[in-house]
Amino acid sequence: MPFVTTSDNICLYYEALGQGEPLLLVGGRNSDRHIWNLIRKDFAKHYQVIVYDQRGTGQSDKPEQPPYSTRGFARDAIAILDTLQISKAHVYGVSMGGAIGQWLGIDYPDRIGALILACSTAGISHGVRPSEETRAIMASGNGSKSMKLMFSKIWGLNQLQFFYSVSESVKNPMPAYAEELHALASREHDAWDLLPGIKSPTLILQGRADPVCPSENASLLAGRIPDAEFHFFERGRHMFFIEFRQQVNRLVLDFLKRYPLKR
Repeated sequence: MPFVTTSDNICLYYEALGQGEPLLLVGGRNSDRHIWNLIRKDFAKHYQVIVYDQRGTGQSDKPEQPPYSTRGFARDAIAILDTLQISKAHVYGVSMGGAIGQWLGIDYPDRIGALILACSTAGISHGVRPSEETRAIMASGNGSKSMKLMFSKIWGLNQLQFFYSVSESVKNPMPAYAEELHALASREHDAWDLLPGIKSPTLILQGRADPVCPSENASLLAGRIPDAEFHFFERGRHMFFIEFRQQVNRLVLDFLKRYPLKR
């Protein structure tokens, strides 16, 4: 089975699909590689797509210490590229994966081609937090209410396809401590001061109706990252990249084609 060992001796599971320029897909908080199941085949028609289980999720190791961080998750992503002998890759990160993508652009400018950040925030110092009501729903564990935060429709065809596509995740559940470590990493993310140093062509995607990552965050990121482009999806909530994946994928592919990798 394909595993990568990081510099701190953590084993990370990954999968690669397709051929062409490398495209690393980075999932969000508490999500393993299955979050991309409905999406990656579209990209694999044109790119070598790499998905992986972040530490704490899926088939990867789930260490209890040291504390997780979005910057540390970026180092994990680079370990995967190193193992695959990929000198440069495009990156598409969603939610906390977008925060990880920010660090990849900041700390590894020579390794990153185009950068796509979806439903992401610059972090604790300047990001716009969800409302108290939204935070309470997220903390409650109420599945139906949480789904209303994620999708504009709860039981649409796209949602049913998504639930089926991630059903394999139940075979490798996250322990409670790992969920807490992921939450800590997400809460403490703060890349604001260094965002102007990102040199990668950057596309910022956002659901206009996202209660989890309020849409003001996209404007803040776009104003902070040089020459960043951004696009709103009017009815999109936090999982707009799944619910409206055909439109989103088309936009991402068009962006990637405009910025082929320079070796």
